[in-house]
Amino acid sequence: MITSASRVCQILNCFSPDEPVLGNAEIADKVGLSRSTTHHLITTLCKEGVLIRDVSRKYRLGWKVLEWTNSVMFQQEFYDKAMPLVKGLVEKFKGTAHIAMFDKGDVVNVLRISSDDSDFLPTYLGSRMPAYCTSAGKALLAYNESYLRITIERGLSKQGPNTITDITTLKRELEVVREQGYSISNNENTTNSFAIAAPILSYSGETIASVNLVGLPNYMAGLDRRFVIQSVVRMAKDLSRELGYIEV
Repeated sequence: MITSASRVCQILNCFSPDEPVLGNAEIADKVGLSRSTTHHLITTLCKEGVLIRDVSRKYRLGWKVLEWTNSVMFQQEFYDKAMPLVKGLVEKFKGTAHIAMFDKGDVVNVLRISSDDSDFLPTYLGSRMPAYCTSAGKALLAYNESYLRITIERGLSKQGPNTITDITTLKRELEVVREQGYSISNNENTTNSFAIAAPILSYSGETIASVNLVGLPNYMAGLDRRFVIQSVVRMAKDLSRELGYIEV
């Protein structure tokens, strides 16, 4: 038991700001274990949410670290830079913003900021909702087939008045998200809210998170929607650049 715990710690210590994404072979070489043993340990860590496997079949630290350390998986430097950027968004529109990541069919809020005079929204750091009924989740599902497959396998149950529960309709909406570069949820979940989200890209161009702006439907309807959308999309691009993504 002690040996296994030590090996897990060694695996987690392989990840750093310089090497946030690693493959099985790279991890095995770093910790001095066989690739089969390393794969077995990594598979367990992924099942527990400690690691996440991306579309390139490589691994990064997962949302579970949030529960252990009360922090997000992003490097502290990125977190420090994201905070004032996202705070500026919520102060401009007097709403609530989240940065969210995908986990087993849900989106998990790894950052949450509200303006002082925003309406109450029943979300919190670490809270989760089904991905298909949130703007943040749809911004992730639109760009990752494996996320969508997991979500569909879990089923699309009704979460709010306007929840999409038909697979064909959901896929059609995700096509629109890819065309537009942003997603919208309108009273589709238990928060009774209207939200706009855009994807956050890693240095490799992979969609790894999303940022959204959320408010009550009546309040959001009174804003200049085009300006709000432009601001959220611009925010996502700014955050992507902080992760090393270069738009070409």
